[in-house]
Amino acid sequence: MFHKEGYKIIFFTMVIVVGSFFLIDEFVAIEWLRTTLMLAILILFILILQFFRNPKRLTKMDEAQVVSPVDGKVVVIEEVMENEFFKDKRIQISVFMSPLNVHVTRYPIGGNVSYSKYHPGKYLVAWHPKASEENERTTVVIESEGFGKILYRQIAGALAKRIVNYAQVNTTAIQGADSGFIKFGSRVDLFLPLDADIKVELNQKVRGGESVIAEIVK
Repeated sequence: MFHKEGYKIIFFTMVIVVGSFFLIDEFVAIEWLRTTLMLAILILFILILQFFRNPKRLTKMDEAQVVSPVDGKVVVIEEVMENEFFKDKRIQISVFMSPLNVHVTRYPIGGNVSYSKYHPGKYLVAWHPKASEENERTTVVIESEGFGKILYRQIAGALAKRIVNYAQVNTTAIQGADSGFIKFGSRVDLFLPLDADIKVELNQKVRGGESVIAEIVK
């Protein structure tokens, strides 16, 4: 199953691949070179298909838990000052996605979308310390009954050139449902209350919509 954001790219890439195969077969006489070129083009097409895959995830809905919004590796767990919305200290959890990861963004918790904003910006590498405030990004705040307000931020990386954000203010977010897509390498930051019980560790691999990032302290 592929994400709808990839339909056009997959179609045009397939047309290019088929056309390239015909041209190579017609004009490249050296057999080993013809085979190598065809394999290289086929591998590229397979990588594009993999990038736009949208696997089904079984989200265990729980208003006391925040799940990972994306697939990837946890690269930041630290207390920071969140300057855009909360303007106070929060726990930041950052998940980095390589080009081989699933790039669907999912709602980390259910509730009301109270803030959603797009910011144009730079394309620093996604792990750069200033990427969260200087790169192209979108910021979304969800207000849940159990966890209160949490913020997640889609951040473009050096390769990502388009962020898609479906979250609209005053709509209902369903935990684990698609909330957007980031094309070709990026990261997502979560900003949680200081008393949140963090359930992940640095360098841990997580799955969007399934891996529990934090729980509310009762």
